[in-house]
Amino acid sequence: MSNGIEFRNVTKRYGTDKDGPLAVKGISFEVPVGTLTTILGPSGCGKTTTLRMIAGLESPTSGSILMGGRDVTTLGPAERNVSMMFQSYALFPHMNVIENVGYGLRMSGVKKDEAAARAREALRGVGLVGFDERLPSELSGGQQQRVALARALVLEPAVLLFDEPLSNLDARLRREMREEIRALQQRLKLTVAYVTHDQSEALAVSDQIIVMDHGLIAQRGTPEQLYGRPESEFVAGFMGEAMVFPAMAQADGSVTFGPLRLQPRHAVAPGAVKVAVRPEAWNIGGAEAGQGLPATLRKAAYLGSFYEYGFDTPIGPVFVVSTDLSRPLAAGAQATLSLAAHGVSVVPGA
Repeated sequence: MSNGIEFRNVTKRYGTDKDGPLAVKGISFEVPVGTLTTILGPSGCGKTTTLRMIAGLESPTSGSILMGGRDVTTLGPAERNVSMMFQSYALFPHMNVIENVGYGLRMSGVKKDEAAARAREALRGVGLVGFDERLPSELSGGQQQRVALARALVLEPAVLLFDEPLSNLDARLRREMREEIRALQQRLKLTVAYVTHDQSEALAVSDQIIVMDHGLIAQRGTPEQLYGRPESEFVAGFMGEAMVFPAMAQADGSVTFGPLRLQPRHAVAPGAVKVAVRPEAWNIGGAEAGQGLPATLRKAAYLGSFYEYGFDTPIGPVFVVSTDLSRPLAAGAQATLSLAAHGVSVVPGA
């Protein structure tokens, strides 16, 4: 069976009230063996509950969970061959690095010398040679992250789970660690389920992204599919800060909003629709540029490699990201906005 993890119509309700609200509402999906699937969504959408059900830390209210073709719905964590890496790392403060990494092996009955040898090999795999005797308090956040990763990997799990693993790190370390996690996953052909609320993190590491909203799957697919062709206003807004504007699909196949007209990449039935525009999809021209959307710059922010602009336009406020550093605009500037070929999607109207 090609599926490492399979959910079949799984629901989860907390508490004993049969009429209480569902945290997860009948979701079905697969994580193929040797791939990384990210479960993405805002706080309270059900993503961590879903991960905990994969781990066996929560039991579904209904539905079934399969791993490698075996029904594990009623099995506990120890019977699932799953390792989970938590946001807090959960390292034992009184144990040194080698003891932390080998702890799970020792609890499984592996002899001390063998556990230490395997722990040392796992530490080598995450770039921590020579750190055996250090305590967690003597490590940086990134090093603690690597120890937690080695501890999860040393058990050679069939499935590896990550719950917001990078949220405690600064921006540069986040980028380094997500690259490292992805490289390890691909090199070892691990089956991984990964929970985050960070869209750029999800885009960077995933074979498949599942976007959740209020306990349901809003959309799932490759990073390119979710970013390039969102199927709803929610997914468009969540994947990359798209702004959504009311629009009208015309009989000739084009879509108009304000003075702008675009040709969608897929057929759209005539009638009310919405256009999702990502901030990098706007081209900024001078006030004399003519055709386009007239705009007045309200505010500007310099962020090193790009500018963020807020424009007032006839269709409402427009947020623009521009990498043109040679011609910065000042508040009050008049401009004309037009649409690039990328970063624009048509989604169903209300």
